[in-house]
Amino acid sequence: MKWAVIVFTRVPIPGQTKTRMMPYFSPEECAKLHENFLKDIAQECEKINADIFVCYTPEKGKAYLEKLFRKAKEYISQTGEGLGERMYQAIEYVLEKGYDSCVLIGTDIPELKCSDLEYAFRLLDVNDVVFGPTVDEGYYLVGMKRPVCEVFEKKTYGTGNVLEQTVQPLQEMGLTIGYVRRLQDMDDRDDITAYRSRMRRQKLLQNTHTGRYLLKKQKISIIVPIYNEETTIEKLQEQLENLQGKCEIILVDGGSTDATLSMIRPGFKVLHSEKGRANQMNLGAKESTGDILFFLHSDSELPKRPLEEIKAVIKDHEAGCFGIAFHSRQFFMWTCRVISNHRIKDRKVMFGDQGIFITRELFFKAGMFPALPIMEDYQFSLTLKEMGVKLGIARHRIYTSDRRFPKKVIPQLKVMWKMNRLRKMYRDGVPIETISKLYKDVR
Repeated sequence: MKWAVIVFTRVPIPGQTKTRMMPYFSPEECAKLHENFLKDIAQECEKINADIFVCYTPEKGKAYLEKLFRKAKEYISQTGEGLGERMYQAIEYVLEKGYDSCVLIGTDIPELKCSDLEYAFRLLDVNDVVFGPTVDEGYYLVGMKRPVCEVFEKKTYGTGNVLEQTVQPLQEMGLTIGYVRRLQDMDDRDDITAYRSRMRRQKLLQNTHTGRYLLKKQKISIIVPIYNEETTIEKLQEQLENLQGKCEIILVDGGSTDATLSMIRPGFKVLHSEKGRANQMNLGAKESTGDILFFLHSDSELPKRPLEEIKAVIKDHEAGCFGIAFHSRQFFMWTCRVISNHRIKDRKVMFGDQGIFITRELFFKAGMFPALPIMEDYQFSLTLKEMGVKLGIARHRIYTSDRRFPKKVIPQLKVMWKMNRLRKMYRDGVPIETISKLYKDVR
Protein backbone atom coordinates (compact mmCIF):
# COMPACT_ATOMS: atom_id res chain seq x y z
CA MET A 1 0.00 0.00 0.00
CA LYS A 2 1.25 3.44 -0.92
CA TRP A 3 0.56 6.02 1.83
CA ALA A 4 0.95 9.79 2.02
CA VAL A 5 0.78 12.18 4.98
CA ILE A 6 -0.05 15.82 4.35
CA VAL A 7 1.15 18.22 7.05
CA PHE A 8 -1.14 21.23 6.68
CA THR A 9 0.41 24.25 8.36
CA ARG A 10 1.14 27.91 8.61
CA VAL A 11 4.77 28.96 8.67
CA PRO A 12 5.62 30.00 12.28
CA ILE A 13 5.91 33.75 11.71
CA PRO A 14 5.48 36.07 14.75
CA GLY A 15 2.10 37.74 14.69
CA GLN A 16 0.69 35.32 12.10
CA THR A 17 0.45 32.06 14.00
CA LYS A 18 -1.20 30.91 17.25
CA THR A 19 -2.50 34.43 17.78
CA ARG A 20 -5.19 33.22 20.20
CA MET A 21 -2.34 32.59 22.66
CA MET A 22 -1.67 36.32 22.88
CA PRO A 23 -1.16 38.20 25.15
CA TYR A 24 -0.30 35.22 27.34
CA PHE A 25 2.57 34.57 24.93
CA SER A 26 4.26 37.26 22.90
CA PRO A 27 4.07 37.00 19.08
CA GLU A 28 7.63 35.64 19.10
CA GLU A 29 6.79 33.06 21.77
CA CYS A 30 3.69 31.98 19.82
CA ALA A 31 5.83 31.38 16.74
CA LYS A 32 8.41 29.45 18.79
CA LEU A 33 5.66 27.33 20.33
CA HIS A 34 4.32 26.47 16.86
CA GLU A 35 7.84 25.60 15.74
CA ASN A 36 8.10 23.09 18.59
CA PHE A 37 4.74 21.59 17.59
CA LEU A 38 6.15 21.07 14.10
CA LYS A 39 9.36 19.46 15.40
CA ASP A 40 7.37 16.90 17.41
CA ILE A 41 5.04 16.17 14.50
CA ALA A 42 7.93 15.82 12.06
CA GLN A 43 9.56 13.20 14.29
CA GLU A 44 6.38 11.12 14.38
CA CYS A 45 5.66 11.41 10.67
CA GLU A 46 9.15 10.19 9.84
CA LYS A 47 8.61 6.97 11.82
CA ILE A 48 5.96 5.52 9.48
CA ASN A 49 6.26 4.11 5.98
CA ALA A 50 4.59 7.02 4.21
CA ASP A 51 5.66 9.92 2.03
CA ILE A 52 5.41 13.34 3.67
CA PHE A 53 3.94 16.36 1.90
CA VAL A 54 4.11 19.75 3.62
CA CYS A 55 1.27 22.03 2.53
CA TYR A 56 1.99 25.53 3.79
CA THR A 57 1.17 29.23 3.79
CA PRO A 58 2.47 31.88 3.19
CA GLU A 59 4.36 31.12 0.02
CA LYS A 60 7.73 32.50 1.15
CA GLY A 61 8.04 30.05 4.08
CA LYS A 62 9.35 27.02 2.22
CA ALA A 63 12.99 27.45 3.26
CA TYR A 64 12.01 27.62 6.93
CA LEU A 65 9.97 24.40 6.75
CA GLU A 66 12.69 22.54 4.86
CA LYS A 67 14.83 22.76 8.02
CA LEU A 68 12.07 21.13 10.11
CA PHE A 69 10.85 18.46 7.66
CA ARG A 70 14.11 17.18 6.20
CA LYS A 71 12.52 13.97 4.86
CA ALA A 72 9.53 15.57 3.16
CA LYS A 73 8.90 14.41 -0.40
CA GLU A 74 7.38 17.70 -1.55
CA TYR A 75 6.42 21.17 -0.31
CA ILE A 76 3.10 22.47 -1.60
CA SER A 77 1.88 26.04 -1.31
CA GLN A 78 -1.76 26.19 -0.13
CA THR A 79 -4.28 27.26 -2.79
CA GLY A 80 -8.00 28.01 -2.57
CA GLU A 81 -10.30 30.57 -0.99
CA GLY A 82 -11.28 29.16 2.39
CA LEU A 83 -9.78 26.59 4.76
CA GLY A 84 -11.99 23.77 3.48
CA GLU A 85 -11.12 24.41 -0.15
CA ARG A 86 -7.40 24.57 0.63
CA MET A 87 -7.51 21.22 2.46
CA TYR A 88 -9.52 19.59 -0.33
CA GLN A 89 -7.13 20.78 -3.03
CA ALA A 90 -4.14 19.46 -1.06
CA ILE A 91 -5.74 16.00 -0.73
CA GLU A 92 -6.82 15.97 -4.37
CA TYR A 93 -3.30 16.92 -5.51
CA VAL A 94 -1.63 14.16 -3.51
CA LEU A 95 -4.10 11.38 -4.40
CA GLU A 96 -3.69 12.18 -8.10
CA LYS A 97 -0.07 11.11 -7.71
CA GLY A 98 -1.18 7.50 -7.33
CA TYR A 99 -1.34 7.01 -3.56
CA ASP A 100 -3.77 4.41 -2.22
CA SER A 101 -4.73 6.68 0.67
CA CYS A 102 -3.67 9.90 2.29
CA VAL A 103 -4.08 11.48 5.70
CA LEU A 104 -4.07 15.24 6.29
CA ILE A 105 -3.15 16.53 9.75
CA GLY A 106 -3.12 19.91 11.45
CA THR A 107 -0.11 21.09 13.42
CA ASP A 108 -1.47 22.19 16.80
CA ILE A 109 -1.62 18.63 18.12
CA PRO A 110 1.87 17.94 19.52
CA GLU A 111 0.66 14.74 21.23
CA LEU A 112 0.07 13.07 17.87
CA LYS A 113 1.98 9.77 17.60
CA CYS A 114 3.05 7.66 14.65
CA SER A 115 0.68 4.98 15.95
CA ASP A 116 -2.24 7.39 15.39
CA LEU A 117 -1.21 7.81 11.77
CA GLU A 118 -0.72 4.09 11.22
CA TYR A 119 -4.11 3.36 12.76
CA ALA A 120 -5.72 5.96 10.49
CA PHE A 121 -4.30 4.23 7.42
CA ARG A 122 -5.49 0.81 8.67
CA LEU A 123 -8.97 2.21 9.22
CA LEU A 124 -8.98 3.43 5.63
CA ASP A 125 -8.69 -0.19 4.52
CA VAL A 126 -12.30 -0.68 5.68
CA ASN A 127 -13.74 2.87 5.71
CA ASP A 128 -14.28 5.63 3.20
CA VAL A 129 -13.22 8.50 5.47
CA VAL A 130 -11.30 8.67 8.75
CA PHE A 131 -11.24 11.49 11.32
CA GLY A 132 -9.16 12.34 14.36
CA PRO A 133 -11.54 14.15 16.76
CA THR A 134 -10.43 17.02 19.01
CA VAL A 135 -11.69 17.79 22.49
CA ASP A 136 -13.40 20.96 21.23
CA GLU A 137 -15.50 18.91 18.75
CA GLY A 138 -13.42 19.67 15.69
CA TYR A 139 -10.88 17.38 14.07
CA TYR A 140 -7.12 17.35 13.68
CA LEU A 141 -6.93 14.56 11.07
CA VAL A 142 -8.89 13.60 7.99
CA GLY A 143 -8.05 10.68 5.71
CA MET A 144 -9.53 9.27 2.52
CA LYS A 145 -8.81 7.02 -0.47
CA ARG A 146 -10.47 9.25 -3.04
CA PRO A 147 -11.26 12.96 -2.88
CA VAL A 148 -14.59 13.51 -1.12
CA CYS A 149 -15.42 17.18 -1.59
CA GLU A 150 -18.49 16.93 0.67
CA VAL A 151 -16.16 16.67 3.67
CA PHE A 152 -15.22 20.32 3.24
CA GLU A 153 -18.49 21.90 2.14
CA LYS A 154 -20.58 24.34 4.19
CA LYS A 155 -18.43 24.25 7.30
CA THR A 156 -17.67 27.08 9.71
CA TYR A 157 -14.23 26.20 11.00
CA GLY A 158 -13.08 27.40 14.39
CA THR A 159 -16.54 26.95 15.95
CA GLY A 160 -18.09 24.09 17.92
CA ASN A 161 -19.61 20.94 16.38
CA VAL A 162 -17.45 21.07 13.23
CA LEU A 163 -16.96 17.29 13.29
CA GLU A 164 -20.68 16.63 13.74
CA GLN A 165 -21.50 19.03 10.88
CA THR A 166 -18.99 17.21 8.73
CA VAL A 167 -19.94 13.62 9.49
CA GLN A 168 -23.73 13.87 9.22
CA PRO A 169 -23.98 14.51 5.44
CA LEU A 170 -21.32 11.85 4.79
CA GLN A 171 -23.39 9.26 6.65
CA GLU A 172 -26.47 10.32 4.67
CA MET A 173 -24.47 9.60 1.51
CA GLY A 174 -23.81 6.07 2.78
CA LEU A 175 -20.10 6.60 3.41
CA THR A 176 -18.46 4.67 6.24
CA ILE A 177 -16.55 6.62 8.89
CA GLY A 178 -13.63 5.56 11.10
CA TYR A 179 -12.13 7.39 14.08
CA VAL A 180 -8.70 7.49 15.67
CA ARG A 181 -8.24 8.64 19.26
CA ARG A 182 -9.41 12.03 20.49
CA LEU A 183 -6.68 14.63 21.15
CA GLN A 184 -6.61 18.18 22.48
CA ASP A 185 -5.56 20.82 20.00
CA MET A 186 -3.58 23.75 21.36
CA ASP A 187 -5.50 26.95 20.69
CA ASP A 188 -5.41 29.06 23.86
CA ARG A 189 -4.01 29.39 27.39
CA ASP A 190 -6.45 26.85 28.84
CA ASP A 191 -5.12 24.26 26.41
CA ILE A 192 -1.58 25.03 27.55
CA THR A 193 -2.63 24.60 31.19
CA ALA A 194 -4.24 21.25 30.40
CA TYR A 195 -1.11 20.09 28.54
CA ARG A 196 1.12 20.96 31.50
CA SER A 197 -1.23 19.02 33.76
CA ARG A 198 -0.94 15.97 31.51
CA MET A 199 2.85 16.30 31.59
CA ARG A 200 2.77 15.64 35.34
CA ARG A 201 0.99 12.32 34.70
CA GLN A 202 2.68 11.38 31.43
CA LYS A 203 6.37 12.03 32.04
CA LEU A 204 7.32 11.25 28.43
CA LEU A 205 5.62 14.50 27.38
CA GLN A 206 8.22 16.42 29.40
CA ASN A 207 10.94 15.26 27.00
CA THR A 208 9.22 16.41 23.80
CA HIS A 209 10.14 19.66 22.08
CA THR A 210 6.78 21.13 23.10
CA GLY A 211 7.05 19.85 26.67
CA ARG A 212 10.52 21.30 27.24
CA TYR A 213 9.45 24.65 25.82
CA LEU A 214 6.31 24.87 27.96
CA LEU A 215 8.21 23.93 31.11
CA LYS A 216 10.72 26.68 30.42
CA LYS A 217 8.00 29.25 29.70
CA GLN A 218 5.97 28.83 32.88
CA LYS A 219 5.31 32.25 34.39
CA ILE A 220 5.62 32.80 38.15
CA SER A 221 3.80 35.46 40.18
CA ILE A 222 5.30 36.28 43.59
CA ILE A 223 2.62 37.58 45.95
CA VAL A 224 3.70 39.20 49.22
CA PRO A 225 1.16 40.36 51.83
CA ILE A 226 2.54 43.36 53.75
CA TYR A 227 1.37 45.27 56.81
CA ASN A 228 3.51 47.71 58.82
CA GLU A 229 6.72 46.22 57.48
CA GLU A 230 9.07 49.20 57.79
CA THR A 231 11.64 47.00 59.54
CA THR A 232 11.60 44.30 56.82
CA ILE A 233 10.57 46.05 53.59
CA GLU A 234 14.08 47.16 52.56
CA LYS A 235 15.58 43.69 52.84
CA LEU A 236 12.55 42.23 51.04
CA GLN A 237 12.97 44.63 48.12
CA GLU A 238 16.69 43.89 47.84
CA GLN A 239 15.85 40.23 47.29
CA LEU A 240 12.99 40.84 44.89
CA GLU A 241 14.86 43.37 42.74
CA ASN A 242 17.11 40.55 41.58
CA LEU A 243 14.01 38.75 40.27
CA GLN A 244 12.41 41.69 38.45
CA GLY A 245 11.95 40.96 34.76
CA LYS A 246 12.04 37.20 35.44
CA CYS A 247 8.63 36.99 37.13
CA GLU A 248 5.68 39.08 38.24
CA ILE A 249 6.01 40.64 41.72
CA ILE A 250 2.95 41.90 43.59
CA LEU A 251 3.00 43.52 47.04
CA VAL A 252 -0.43 43.59 48.68
CA ASP A 253 -0.77 46.11 51.52
CA GLY A 254 -3.37 45.55 54.23
CA GLY A 255 -3.62 49.21 55.31
CA SER A 256 -0.20 49.94 56.78
CA THR A 257 -0.10 52.85 59.22
CA ASP A 258 3.68 53.18 59.44
CA ALA A 259 6.19 54.21 56.74
CA THR A 260 5.96 50.96 54.77
CA LEU A 261 4.29 52.35 51.65
CA SER A 262 6.60 55.35 51.39
CA MET A 263 9.61 53.00 51.47
CA ILE A 264 8.50 50.90 48.47
CA ARG A 265 10.74 51.57 45.48
CA PRO A 266 9.50 52.41 41.96
CA GLY A 267 8.95 49.36 39.79
CA PHE A 268 7.05 47.26 42.33
CA LYS A 269 3.34 46.65 41.77
CA VAL A 270 1.37 47.51 44.90
CA LEU A 271 -2.25 46.55 45.57
CA HIS A 272 -4.41 47.72 48.45
CA SER A 273 -6.60 45.26 50.31
CA GLU A 274 -8.63 44.76 53.43
CA LYS A 275 -6.40 43.81 56.33
CA GLY A 276 -5.93 40.08 56.74
CA ARG A 277 -3.33 37.87 55.16
CA ALA A 278 -5.94 35.70 53.40
CA ASN A 279 -7.67 38.74 51.90
CA GLN A 280 -4.36 40.17 50.74
CA MET A 281 -3.04 36.98 49.18
CA ASN A 282 -6.34 36.21 47.45
CA LEU A 283 -6.49 39.69 45.92
CA GLY A 284 -2.91 39.32 44.71
CA ALA A 285 -3.77 35.97 43.13
CA LYS A 286 -6.83 37.39 41.35
CA GLU A 287 -4.81 40.28 39.93
CA SER A 288 -1.83 38.14 38.95
CA THR A 289 -1.07 36.64 35.54
CA GLY A 290 1.29 33.78 36.46
CA ASP A 291 0.87 30.07 35.84
CA ILE A 292 2.45 29.45 39.27
CA LEU A 293 1.51 31.49 42.34
CA PHE A 294 4.23 31.88 44.97
CA PHE A 295 3.07 33.28 48.33
CA LEU A 296 5.99 34.80 50.22
CA HIS A 297 6.13 36.30 53.71
CA SER A 298 7.82 39.69 53.93
CA ASP A 299 10.40 38.55 56.51
CA SER A 300 11.51 35.48 54.56
CA GLU A 301 14.93 35.06 52.99
CA LEU A 302 15.00 33.24 49.66
CA PRO A 303 17.64 30.79 48.40
CA LYS A 304 19.83 31.85 45.46
CA ARG A 305 17.71 30.53 42.56
CA PRO A 306 14.14 30.33 43.88
CA LEU A 307 12.35 30.50 40.52
CA GLU A 308 14.32 27.58 39.09
CA GLU A 309 13.65 25.54 42.23
CA ILE A 310 9.91 26.25 42.07
CA LYS A 311 9.74 25.22 38.40
CA ALA A 312 11.65 22.02 39.15
CA VAL A 313 9.05 21.04 41.76
CA ILE A 314 6.01 22.09 39.72
CA LYS A 315 7.21 19.94 36.83
CA ASP A 316 5.96 16.91 38.78
CA HIS A 317 3.67 18.43 41.44
CA GLU A 318 0.77 20.86 41.51
CA ALA A 319 1.82 22.44 44.80
CA GLY A 320 4.77 22.60 47.13
CA CYS A 321 6.97 24.72 49.35
CA PHE A 322 10.52 25.25 50.50
CA GLY A 323 12.02 23.62 53.51
CA ILE A 324 12.37 26.02 56.40
CA ALA A 325 15.42 27.18 58.34
CA PHE A 326 16.38 29.78 60.96
CA HIS A 327 19.62 31.72 61.27
CA SER A 328 19.63 31.04 65.01
CA ARG A 329 22.01 28.27 66.05
CA GLN A 330 20.08 27.40 69.20
CA PHE A 331 19.27 23.72 69.60
CA PHE A 332 15.59 24.56 70.03
CA MET A 333 15.43 26.40 66.68
CA TRP A 334 17.22 23.49 65.00
CA THR A 335 14.59 21.16 66.48
CA CYS A 336 11.83 23.46 65.24
CA ARG A 337 13.34 23.34 61.73
CA VAL A 338 13.52 19.53 61.70
CA ILE A 339 9.94 19.12 62.93
CA SER A 340 8.59 21.65 60.41
CA ASN A 341 10.34 19.98 57.47
CA HIS A 342 9.22 16.51 58.46
CA ARG A 343 5.67 17.79 58.82
CA ILE A 344 5.59 18.37 55.07
CA LYS A 345 6.71 14.83 54.29
CA ASP A 346 4.88 12.95 57.02
CA ARG A 347 1.66 14.90 57.60
CA LYS A 348 1.42 16.58 54.15
CA VAL A 349 0.94 19.98 55.74
CA MET A 350 2.78 23.20 54.87
CA PHE A 351 2.67 26.69 56.39
CA GLY A 352 2.96 30.14 54.87
CA ASP A 353 6.43 30.89 56.23
CA GLN A 354 7.72 27.98 54.13
CA GLY A 355 6.83 29.82 50.92
CA ILE A 356 3.78 28.05 49.45
CA PHE A 357 3.69 27.77 45.65
CA ILE A 358 0.89 26.26 43.60
CA THR A 359 -0.44 26.12 40.06
CA ARG A 360 -2.93 28.84 39.28
CA GLU A 361 -5.58 26.31 38.28
CA LEU A 362 -5.34 24.34 41.54
CA PHE A 363 -5.31 27.46 43.73
CA PHE A 364 -8.68 28.62 42.47
CA LYS A 365 -10.04 25.08 42.30
CA ALA A 366 -9.21 24.70 46.00
CA GLY A 367 -11.20 27.84 46.76
CA MET A 368 -8.24 30.16 47.54
CA PHE A 369 -7.17 30.91 51.12
CA PRO A 370 -10.16 30.79 53.48
CA ALA A 371 -11.24 34.12 54.99
CA LEU A 372 -9.89 33.40 58.46
CA PRO A 373 -8.13 35.83 60.80
CA ILE A 374 -5.39 33.24 61.35
CA MET A 375 -4.53 29.70 60.19
CA GLU A 376 -5.58 30.42 56.62
CA ASP A 377 -2.41 28.62 55.44
CA TYR A 378 -3.07 25.65 57.74
CA GLN A 379 -6.65 25.24 56.50
CA PHE A 380 -5.52 25.65 52.90
CA SER A 381 -3.04 22.81 53.41
CA LEU A 382 -5.75 20.66 54.96
CA THR A 383 -7.98 21.35 51.94
CA LEU A 384 -5.23 20.28 49.54
CA LYS A 385 -4.67 17.17 51.63
CA GLU A 386 -8.38 16.31 51.45
CA MET A 387 -8.20 16.76 47.66
CA GLY A 388 -5.37 14.22 47.50
CA VAL A 389 -2.78 16.71 46.30
CA LYS A 390 0.80 15.48 46.64
CA LEU A 391 3.17 18.18 47.83
CA GLY A 392 6.66 18.74 46.46
CA ILE A 393 9.57 20.18 48.42
CA ALA A 394 12.18 22.51 46.91
CA ARG A 395 15.82 21.50 47.14
CA HIS A 396 16.97 24.41 49.31
CA ARG A 397 15.47 26.04 52.37
CA ILE A 398 13.85 29.39 52.89
CA TYR A 399 15.05 31.28 55.99
CA THR A 400 12.32 32.76 58.10
CA SER A 401 12.38 35.12 61.05
CA ASP A 402 12.40 33.72 64.57
CA ARG A 403 10.98 37.00 65.95
CA ARG A 404 7.85 35.28 67.32
CA PHE A 405 10.02 33.13 69.59
CA PRO A 406 11.49 34.35 72.90
CA LYS A 407 15.25 34.24 73.37
CA LYS A 408 15.39 31.64 76.16
CA VAL A 409 14.74 27.92 75.71
CA ILE A 410 11.92 27.39 78.24
CA PRO A 411 9.78 30.27 76.89
CA GLN A 412 10.52 28.98 73.36
CA LEU A 413 9.19 25.54 74.28
CA LYS A 414 6.07 27.14 75.72
CA VAL A 415 5.45 29.00 72.45
CA MET A 416 5.83 25.82 70.40
CA TRP A 417 3.51 23.91 72.74
CA LYS A 418 0.90 26.68 72.56
CA MET A 419 1.06 26.79 68.75
CA ASN A 420 0.49 23.04 68.53
CA ARG A 421 -2.35 23.37 71.03
CA LEU A 422 -4.00 26.08 68.93
CA ARG A 423 -3.83 23.92 65.79
CA LYS A 424 -5.44 21.04 67.68
CA MET A 425 -8.16 23.37 68.95
CA TYR A 426 -8.80 24.40 65.35
CA ARG A 427 -9.05 20.78 64.23
CA ASP A 428 -11.44 20.12 67.11
CA GLY A 429 -13.78 22.88 65.93
CA VAL A 430 -13.08 25.60 68.47
CA PRO A 431 -14.33 28.96 67.05
CA ILE A 432 -11.60 30.73 65.12
CA GLU A 433 -12.29 33.98 67.01
CA THR A 434 -11.38 32.27 70.27
CA ILE A 435 -8.21 30.82 68.77
CA SER A 436 -7.30 34.19 67.28
CA LYS A 437 -7.41 35.86 70.70
CA LEU A 438 -5.20 33.14 72.16
CA TYR A 439 -2.82 33.45 69.19
CA LYS A 440 -2.32 37.15 69.92
CA ASP A 441 -1.34 36.21 73.45
CA VAL A 442 1.23 33.76 72.09
CA ARG A 443 2.69 36.39 69.82
